Amino acid sequence: MPLLKLEKVSKDYLATESARPITVLRELSLDLAAGESVAIIGPSGSGKSTLLNIMGTLDYPTAGQVWLDGQDLSRLDDLQLAALRNWQIGFIFQAHHLLPQCSVIENVLVPTLASKKSTDRQGASTRAEKLLKRVGLGERLHHRPGQLSGGERQRVALGRALLAQPRLLLLDEPLGSLDEERKVEILPYLVRLRDEAGVPMVYVSHDAGEMRQLATQIVMLRRGRVIAFGGIEVLPAA
Repeated sequence: MPLLKLEKVSKDYLATESARPITVLRELSLDLAAGESVAIIGPSGSGKSTLLNIMGTLDYPTAGQVWLDGQDLSRLDDLQLAALRNWQIGFIFQAHHLLPQCSVIENVLVPTLASKKSTDRQGASTRAEKLLKRVGLGERLHHRPGQLSGGERQRVALGRALLAQPRLLLLDEPLGSLDEERKVEILPYLVRLRDEAGVPMVYVSHDAGEMRQLATQIVMLRRGRVIAFGGIEVLPAA
């Protein structure tokens, strides 16, 4: 059974009440198993971000169904979906969404601070420190986001996404703000996370080199439809 399954997912938006719906996704189906990493590619407006938002329960499909670990997400209420996002799905989007008043380590610990369960908080600080050291921020635990570079803030977001050891990781240009030296350090870590921990990933990027290292499958979208699906050979030659 795939960990993530989308079946004939469509998404329409209404620009105004009188306008015809704008279809962003059209009957899209996709399976993702543990240890797989799918890169979503396509031109601007092809539906990449909408697809990630639906996978992460930040948006709802107009039609079709989404399952995570065999669970039909349409049957969950808002509180259940919030808990699922908090503990089973890790997000790393272009905007890091860090809390400016909180320190680096407090930002990483946000998912546990929102939980009332003491079991969720056990060992979280130690794990947060280890994650931050792994992404090169061990000396900046108590800095505020405003004291960090853009690349450093994105690394904080990476640590936060991984804190809860998510079942699924969604990434939207996660390395776009990093310099080449830091990319070289972090990309192999994501590969190990996929291969050793079996964490499946859905990855949006315009960097073919990154995708060749991280992706096991490529999905190419155009106008909300899958026009190509397959291995790395779907990508243009380097």
